[in-house]
Amino acid sequence: MITARTLAELDRQVSDCRACPRLVEWREHVAEVKRASYASETYWGRPVPGFGPPDASLAVVGLAPAAHGGNRTGRMFTGDRSGDVLFQALYDVGLASQPTSVRRDDGLTLRGTRITAPVHCAPPDNKPTPAERDTCGVWLARELDLLKPTLRAVVVLGGFGWQALLPVLAAAGWAIPRPRPRFGHGVHVLLEGPSDLHLLGCYHVSQQNTFTGRLTPAMLREIFAKAASLAGLN
Repeated sequence: MITARTLAELDRQVSDCRACPRLVEWREHVAEVKRASYASETYWGRPVPGFGPPDASLAVVGLAPAAHGGNRTGRMFTGDRSGDVLFQALYDVGLASQPTSVRRDDGLTLRGTRITAPVHCAPPDNKPTPAERDTCGVWLARELDLLKPTLRAVVVLGGFGWQALLPVLAAAGWAIPRPRPRFGHGVHVLLEGPSDLHLLGCYHVSQQNTFTGRLTPAMLREIFAKAASLAGLN
């Protein structure tokens, strides 16, 4: 049972988790072996907590930290090309203080927005197992519970996050339509519950989407501008 009473306390507890042996072994192996271009750096090598203000009205839910991104820097989407695309879009619509994020202490702040993921450890091949997703889901559930008083919109990056988030939202008291809404870019679902919650689907900012043009900067800006408006941030 997660006992954290604040997001700061939750983030500290997340960072100490060792619940999934495969993920623990992989994240620590990557942190020891490193990528050649980061050989002189000390990797975080632990679960990566969410970040953003505790009274956020918008949440961004990804998949899991990148092996040489968040697993290296200790902050979600920080220090990799996916983050370059994400933070530029957030900056463009007024939700981030700067368009790039290279390390935890680089001065980046988010306005009314918290970034998190259903899995907090970097997984091999970027593919957590269903069991790992479900084990880590207790952290996401508590995070959303703590955000509940102010949360008004959620942008979900990719189908994995969408599938992981829906049962967590249901357990937190939001009514999920039947049949369950399917993930798609631009999908918008209004959920009734503790408060009205706008759920928006967006292709993940992975290189396989951004490099091929499946997800363009304009498409990403459009999603976040809409989410910011629904969350009362502009």
